Amino acid sequence: MKKNCKKFLEIGWILLIIYDIASVIVSSYIPLIIRYEFAFSEIPLAFINSVNWFLPFNIAITLVIFYFFKLYQNLWAYVGVSEAQNVIVACLLSAFLQYIGLYCTGHYVPRSYYFISLFLLSALTFISRFFFRFVRDTKHRIKNQKNSISVMLIGAGSAGSAIIKEILSSYYSTMIIKCIIDDNEEKWGRYVHGIKVIGGREQITYATKIYQIEQIIIALPYESKQKIRDIVNICKETDCKLRILPSIYQLVNGEVSVSKIRDVDLEDLLGRDPIKVDLDSILEYIRGKIVLVTGGGGSIGSELCRQLVTHQPKQLIIVDIYENNAYAIQQELLSKYSHIDLTVLIASVRNEKRMNWIFEHYHPDIVYHAAAHKHVPLMENSPNEAIKNNVFGTWKTAQAAAMNGTKKFVMISTDKAVNPSNIMGASKRICEMIIQMLNRHYDTDFVAVRFGNVLGSNGSVIPLFKKQIETGGPVTVTHPDVIRYFMTIPEAVQLVIQAGAYAKGGEVFVLDMGEPVKILDLAKNLIRLSGYKVNEDIKIVFTGLRPGEKLYEELLMSEEGMEDTGNNLIHIGKMIRFDEENFIEKLDQLKNAADNESDNIREIVQEIVPTYVVQRTDDG
Repeated sequence: MKKNCKKFLEIGWILLIIYDIASVIVSSYIPLIIRYEFAFSEIPLAFINSVNWFLPFNIAITLVIFYFFKLYQNLWAYVGVSEAQNVIVACLLSAFLQYIGLYCTGHYVPRSYYFISLFLLSALTFISRFFFRFVRDTKHRIKNQKNSISVMLIGAGSAGSAIIKEILSSYYSTMIIKCIIDDNEEKWGRYVHGIKVIGGREQITYATKIYQIEQIIIALPYESKQKIRDIVNICKETDCKLRILPSIYQLVNGEVSVSKIRDVDLEDLLGRDPIKVDLDSILEYIRGKIVLVTGGGGSIGSELCRQLVTHQPKQLIIVDIYENNAYAIQQELLSKYSHIDLTVLIASVRNEKRMNWIFEHYHPDIVYHAAAHKHVPLMENSPNEAIKNNVFGTWKTAQAAAMNGTKKFVMISTDKAVNPSNIMGASKRICEMIIQMLNRHYDTDFVAVRFGNVLGSNGSVIPLFKKQIETGGPVTVTHPDVIRYFMTIPEAVQLVIQAGAYAKGGEVFVLDMGEPVKILDLAKNLIRLSGYKVNEDIKIVFTGLRPGEKLYEELLMSEEGMEDTGNNLIHIGKMIRFDEENFIEKLDQLKNAADNESDNIREIVQEIVPTYVVQRTDDG
């Protein structure tokens, strides 16, 4: 197979050389014929002799130039702008050297000869090279005509142009772009690669029917999240599948291609521009420091690690009990940042001796404590495990940090810690109390950062909805009135890191999660964004609130106040005083009860967290 392919390429190479020789000959004599209006007898013999004398040199020079400009090495079925530029420059250089050669040797031809010769050589060379592209594109269109997907492109800028070009040139793409939408009135009625810009966003719904559009691609990487949200809201009212090119800050290397296009996701509907953080303050307290992340393989922990490595820590230590997650983030970081000092340790925060050894051995300056059991219904069925892992895992890790000179300890908390209705939220509230207590007795700055749900995190509702839609439904929603606060994982982590920079000790930082969102609306939007009709193609079924769930979450307890920070999206909850001696006694009772698999663990938790509303389950 390889021999046949090589032989074919060699034959093609030889045929191209023969064609180019013929092109040089044609572009050498035809200009004289054209100049004298096809009156052969009128052509002076001296001009013909000049051309005859220089022809062998002209052929040799042109072939050498073509070779150096890679006109024999390219795969001409995939030619583009750079190849076209090479053809033009090569032909110009050939014509220039022809002029120098004839002039310097005293062989003369009419001045118009050089211009006509250049035009003919360029035209013939273009024809030979772009013929393969034309044949390939024609075959592609014929092959995919029956199975094609009708596409509307939103965005007639550079990104949209790149997408169109790739779709038109791809042999495997079955997409046919029927029309383009752009809000810039100056572009209306014009064409991009032969495809018409038919109007602005107000034409979207109408055009999807006229052109029988099946898929809409939004190619606006430079636009604000607000504008993207507005356009997505219009598009989701159609029956078309929506896809989007990520924003330019996500396209880190600036490359735009079809492979970068993804399905429109719910975060595109949040309508919030990327959160800005004070990078200088973050760099100042992370650069050159040893940073440890517990639960570093989880959804929040792994994103913490991704962002921390960009702030130049001296060493990054990832601690996780689940080896597959730890290995995955280790390989990801090493592939992107081969220079970093990365240590990955398998350990449970519940193992006091193991955690003490880690802190004694590595002496981290900053700790982000993300390890926790977070799944509400599962923890309702296993309350003792929630206490062992969340409460006493935090206690042991924080104690190890305090005893080994850690400067800052940042614990990831949750909005479910406010007036908790489930054991997970209550356990996190106890964790907040632990770090506030430890902050008063050690030099380490202990703080907590509290936020709501993050889109796409492990155990969140969004991945569940997507799986249910992929299998044809139904999509299950617990209650039509359930609302939640949402933020993307990268946004939440950026604010967590900056909150750490603000930390002076004892604070509970509260992240501004924006406006709450109805879970029912999320389900409907996801169904529409996937190209289906709600309750026709995919049904929504209400299953009732699960154990420990409430209709809405709060970010602050009623007795807490709000203090501002340097970032208007980060606030500080007022510290709540409590009796430490009584707290420690209750913690001892709680530990004994959890270790002995007590059935009354919730009652003890309620004594520590009076705002916790106990909800019993059959499983205890």
